[in-house]
Amino acid sequence: MPEDEKGIPVRVALRCRPLVPKETGEGCQMCLSFVPGEPQVVVGNDKAFTYDYVFDPSVEQEEVFNTAVSPLVRGIFKGYNATVLAYGQTGSGKTYSMGSTYTASQEHEPSVGVIPRVIKLLFEEKQQRQDWDFVLKVSYLEIYNEDILDLLCSSRERSQISIREDPKEGIKIVGLTEKNVTCAQETVSCLEQGNNSRTVGSTAMNSQSSRSHAIFTICIDQKKKNDKNCSFHCKLHLVDLAGSERQKKTKAEGDRLKEGININRGLLCLGNVISALGDENKKGGFVPYRDSKLTRLLQDSLGGNSHTLMIACVSPADSNLEETLNTLRYADRARKIKNKPIVNVDPQAAELHQLKQQIQQLQVLLLQAHGGTLPAAI
Repeated sequence: MPEDEKGIPVRVALRCRPLVPKETGEGCQMCLSFVPGEPQVVVGNDKAFTYDYVFDPSVEQEEVFNTAVSPLVRGIFKGYNATVLAYGQTGSGKTYSMGSTYTASQEHEPSVGVIPRVIKLLFEEKQQRQDWDFVLKVSYLEIYNEDILDLLCSSRERSQISIREDPKEGIKIVGLTEKNVTCAQETVSCLEQGNNSRTVGSTAMNSQSSRSHAIFTICIDQKKKNDKNCSFHCKLHLVDLAGSERQKKTKAEGDRLKEGININRGLLCLGNVISALGDENKKGGFVPYRDSKLTRLLQDSLGGNSHTLMIACVSPADSNLEETLNTLRYADRARKIKNKPIVNVDPQAAELHQLKQQIQQLQVLLLQAHGGTLPAAI
């Protein structure tokens, strides 16, 4: 993953689900077509969009993961942060693609999504690096009605969670439960525990609609056994965004309606951030990260220190044409964002290495000052 002074673009994978029985029963037609061998999708007869990857309804979960996601996971072992986030209207396949409802009983099924596949690959890659020591921690949160909720907190009295910005480590979440994990099974158990606590509800568009944005984070500390100066600290964010909604279609009332309003507000703020970052005419201008909890938490992932992949999920049904077009345009803007990923060297190790270099330089200067012979006290 080469670094570039101008930044590394956010990568976008478009994923189109098949028509569902409800849509075919209502006589819906496909409004999207795909260009064989090209990362292009065509809306209607003429409007084409190009992305880094395009996955039509026939593409299985494994291909999506191997093609678009696995390079990010391998980059973690070089010290880079990474983010995978799924965006799209409600019922477009985000939670399916991310595997956010995964349980251990599904381990060998082809329908397994991104998060459990990431966990599996992460520990396989770790196992191959016997000359490194690793410490892995996981956290899981949801943003529900603009409140941050800890999905791994077993106590009824959840602690106050706040967002802080560290000049060296970026965005930090204070008060969030972090659990040490040593194997894939322990990590999956944390995922399952969090999934059981997530807020879901039924709407006319989706019987199991996510009513919150969820972020599953794995923090990795890695140190080379024979070189104390070689150590990295990096983060992997796996984000399942709640779907954008139209009340006319979801027929939401009461709590569902309030949730939908807050979901749309968070996504609007996210859209504003993406627009600000992707506008060539506003480079270096104000970016409204602080307008919502979601955009604050994704500040490193969008325009910051991370390799980022957006999986834009769409419905092919002509009844969803307007929402699909919105997602395609949203994803097109996201491709214009430039991130600035760096190798996240452990600050203490980096400082120690720098001090050792300074000592060596001073010793050379001292040697030169004494005609090539160091004083006895050195």
